[in-house]
Amino acid sequence: MNALVWTATGSLAAWLWLLLGQGFFWRTDLRLPPRREPEDWPHVCVVVPARDEAAVLPRSLPSLLAQDYPGRAEVFLVDDGSSDGTGELARELAERHGGLPLTVGSPGEPPAGWTGKLWAVRHGIGLARARAPEYLLLTDADIAHAPDSLRELVSAARTGGFDLVSQMARLRVESVWERLVVPAFVYFFAQLYPFRRIAVRGSRTAAAAGGCVLLRADAAERARIPDAIRHAVIDDVALAKAVKHSGGHIWLGLAEKVDSVRPYPRLHDLWRMVSRSAYAQLRHNPLLLVGTVVGLAVVYLVPPVALCAGLAAGSAGAAAAGGLAWLVMTATYLPMLRYYRQPLPLALLLPVTAFLYLLMTVDSAVQHYRGRGAAWKGRTYTRPDAATEQQ
Repeated sequence: MNALVWTATGSLAAWLWLLLGQGFFWRTDLRLPPRREPEDWPHVCVVVPARDEAAVLPRSLPSLLAQDYPGRAEVFLVDDGSSDGTGELARELAERHGGLPLTVGSPGEPPAGWTGKLWAVRHGIGLARARAPEYLLLTDADIAHAPDSLRELVSAARTGGFDLVSQMARLRVESVWERLVVPAFVYFFAQLYPFRRIAVRGSRTAAAAGGCVLLRADAAERARIPDAIRHAVIDDVALAKAVKHSGGHIWLGLAEKVDSVRPYPRLHDLWRMVSRSAYAQLRHNPLLLVGTVVGLAVVYLVPPVALCAGLAAGSAGAAAAGGLAWLVMTATYLPMLRYYRQPLPLALLLPVTAFLYLLMTVDSAVQHYRGRGAAWKGRTYTRPDAATEQQ
């Protein structure tokens, strides 16, 4: 029982450090500042990579076309080899709804070395650069924007002096599995990349949310976006790192007016979303995988186990340390559940969700070593070389 007491005490110490020393990652009040109208509204080109997105486009594309933006803006949707009529549907929606001008392009098959949607993004940026915009809005095909979303983003970038402004879209939480897994996904992301540190010049923390990224066009050229990150599996984080390393000032926060309409009704759907990039996050390093598994177990699984085992065995030390660690863990998760408007008692199930993420991470590694690689919309790609992957 002494080993359990020490392990539970270590878990409690870890949670106290996470509570106070990890950039207050658990707070959810970092949002776009109140809008201040800039002196002029710059030209913005919106780039939407889309592969087999006919199911979600009717709920997302009209929101982009209907943007209430005082300056010049236009949308470039890149139909990346879709087999479900994505491009044709986009044109029909533009004719039906009107609004911002829409151009639909197709990049052809990507050459070797390009991952995920980045080849489509490259094609869209190429089309946009012919218009010489000051800003690019990179947004996914499943993201719906409130009518003043673009105004808010541009205002924040202009008045805050940011080269990149990104918002973590509010993901859908309707099914049982979405309620259990989705808020934790954002919670874990913020734990890895504390939002408050991202905007600090000189800090090493850099991240963005790929569904909504407003990027200065000259900053993109300076950072060689997207060519410099063409191998990246986690392209949004790689993009933010490239911009920050090239001297750019970046910002990331939670969204109020940007929502994902993509459903993840089954655990299988969420499992694929996480396992697609989990091992890439660990740089395909077996030692980091082992450390992550051990860390997740000690931080998230030990507290409830220590509490229950301590009570059963009459060990006050194990029960107290485990119970306090579980209490701190639960308290840090409550703000995220409030943000997602979910029942607060779900916070008690965070150890269960963490165990699922542990299994997803292990499965991601298994799939990698089976040679299946990561995949995006049915297109698989192999591991980049280590030097490129760590850029």
